[in-house]
Amino acid sequence: MKRREFIKKSVLAGLATGAAVSFLPTVNLKGMTKKWTDNEQYDLVAIRGGSAADMFDEAMKSFGGMKSIIKPNSRVLVKPNIGWDAVPERAANTNPLLVNRVVQRCYEAGAKEVLVFDHTCDAWQNCYTSSGIEKAVSDAKGKIVPGNHERYYGEVTVSKGKRLKSTKVHELVMETDHFIDIPILKNHSGAKVSLGMKNHMGIVWDRGYWHRNDLQQCIADFATFRVPDLTIIDGYNMLKRNGPRGVSVADVVNLKAQIVSRDIVAADAAATRFLNFDPKEIGHIQLAAEMGVGRMDIENLKINRIKL
Repeated sequence: MKRREFIKKSVLAGLATGAAVSFLPTVNLKGMTKKWTDNEQYDLVAIRGGSAADMFDEAMKSFGGMKSIIKPNSRVLVKPNIGWDAVPERAANTNPLLVNRVVQRCYEAGAKEVLVFDHTCDAWQNCYTSSGIEKAVSDAKGKIVPGNHERYYGEVTVSKGKRLKSTKVHELVMETDHFIDIPILKNHSGAKVSLGMKNHMGIVWDRGYWHRNDLQQCIADFATFRVPDLTIIDGYNMLKRNGPRGVSVADVVNLKAQIVSRDIVAADAAATRFLNFDPKEIGHIQLAAEMGVGRMDIENLKINRIKL
């Protein structure tokens, strides 16, 4: 595999606007003249060109593999987007092949138990089946659990929250040793983008409160509560419009891309470029950075760009 400076500008064919979408373009990487070596710790990996599973494996080499994330004999929560009763080709939910590979690698790294769930928007049984994620988790010997009833959720205090002071979160958020966030890259009618921090709405009971009380601030507030050990943004297929559910496959671009970082804010900031946004245009990214959750100054980060 040849490693080189990743694509500076890529044009996504079929975008409704016809506009070019930049992937971490030169303007956002001003001053990054140093070539980081493989033995240095990267802040973020941006990879394109392979299957969803293979891109993940290649990206994790830059972080020392899953053993650098997962402690032996630990319980791991993997949180994909499974919110919609839609097949994988519609890009409303996380790619099931990626979820399968992540669960596998957690076990190989020494995890005792890997659990997967989402508080879905459509009927949960249909979402779990149609998305292909239930089978993907089962095939990898993981455990997929429901998130459809309030009895699974407990009240917590969001001590750093400005609008979201408390909420009910799924018990697994509190009971697991590691938290891996795997959102799919997509447009969102309310939040503009649906990425790592937005994916956390699937681990709380009352999503409606967020929508009624400054959605962007609530997303940022909750990001202070439990920061994922790893954020993997699935851009194998990207929902470019009509998000978060989409209407048809015409809304989808086969991007074959992935962003991986320990820093959820950095991951979200980088991924906004695929949807033709500057991170500063996304309220919850700006707010989360200001609240100290992570960094959005991607021009100053150590980024490994990989083309398979």
